[in-house]
Amino acid sequence: MPTPSPRWTLLAAALGFVVVLLDVSVVNVALDALRLEFGTDVAGLQWVINAYTLVFAALLLTSGALGDRYGARRVFLCGFAVFTLASAACGLAATLPLLVAARLVQGLGAALLVPNSLSMLQRAFPDREQRSRAVGWWGAFGGVSLAAGPVLGGMLVTQVGWRSVFLINIPIGLIGMFLTLRFVTPHAGSHRRSLDWGGQTMAVLTLAAMTTALTEAGALGWNDAWVQAALLVAVLAAFGFIWIEKRHPFPMLPLALFRIPTFAVTSLAGVVVNLAYYGLIFVFSLFFQIQQHLTPQQTGLAFLPMTIVLMAVNVLAGKLITRMGVRRLMVLGQVLAALGYLLLMPVSIDGAYWRLVAPMLLAASGIALMVPTMTNATLSAVDTSRAGIASGVLSAARQIGGMLGVAIFGYLVRDTAPASFMQGMHLSMGIAVALLMVGSVVCWLGVRSHH
Repeated sequence: MPTPSPRWTLLAAALGFVVVLLDVSVVNVALDALRLEFGTDVAGLQWVINAYTLVFAALLLTSGALGDRYGARRVFLCGFAVFTLASAACGLAATLPLLVAARLVQGLGAALLVPNSLSMLQRAFPDREQRSRAVGWWGAFGGVSLAAGPVLGGMLVTQVGWRSVFLINIPIGLIGMFLTLRFVTPHAGSHRRSLDWGGQTMAVLTLAAMTTALTEAGALGWNDAWVQAALLVAVLAAFGFIWIEKRHPFPMLPLALFRIPTFAVTSLAGVVVNLAYYGLIFVFSLFFQIQQHLTPQQTGLAFLPMTIVLMAVNVLAGKLITRMGVRRLMVLGQVLAALGYLLLMPVSIDGAYWRLVAPMLLAASGIALMVPTMTNATLSAVDTSRAGIASGVLSAARQIGGMLGVAIFGYLVRDTAPASFMQGMHLSMGIAVALLMVGSVVCWLGVRSHH
């Protein structure tokens, strides 16, 4: 029988969040090593990133419902076990298809971990103030791992090899599982809600078909029968998903939430912000490694100023929300990010790195202002009883945005010949700037200022 300990429960929950975010950021610095190891193109590298994000985004909402039904501790442990085994499979993968398959399973583990780590904290800290502090620490652990990811990954790839960026998850996973078994109180869960398997199937089908079409179009062209078939499946599955959600008694995505203007706009902003941020991180990772021939370690260090600012401004945003209000802060965040990416437009292969630092810091500051502000706006816009599902929808929207960013911008830089690559890179930044500016206008018009 476990010995209940809120402090150790917090550490176990935080470690679950750490491995998930580490694997979002750490793989980017290994892209060139993977390209050389497997003799693949940009589309192959997109699959390594997006296989993980795809499953993570698609299963996030159902995983929270599974925790409610079977107990958060049980589902969290299951997620840690799946994630750890999948990390071992990634580290041992002999071919690119095997690596992509293992990344899909890793995404399943990630989806089981994140919502249930928060549910465990909710039970371990019944006092509202203590819980809020615990969630703050949980977020801080995640922020540190996201920031440390590129630097740690760069060192590991350079010193030990690309396989180590996956194998490092194994000791973290084992410690996390031990702490969960030893210190987290089990609870039975409730069997009230029926699970929306039809909606879940359609969500997976929509995202998988859309990702396949966007990724494979680079190599096969938009006129290819497989690409067009994937687009058709994506559209039909999306309509199927909406049809099921309207009729299901317990839908995984309650469509009524989107009738709340602030919630709908914030979810859209989540897609836009992550599309710009993760899409351009993917492009800059390729730029630093393939075009500027930086080592993985140098690439990790090149992202360091950006990731440090992300952490620092994340903390500051919490204080600014009360002073400026959610609407102004969301507009300011997107305008700053757009300005940062606009100032990065003159980037060239032989340009000095120091010229990129200030625009990267500006872009990262804007993105960092958005993240806690979006969460705050989402939770303020909905009834307390729907807070869990609302924050889950925002997380899923952000993951989908990141996946679209890697797919679309990856398509634009698919030709790694210097002139073509730079053309695609500049176009990617232009799209990011335009989307963020449109997002800022939509937030100004759609977010209720009293939230």
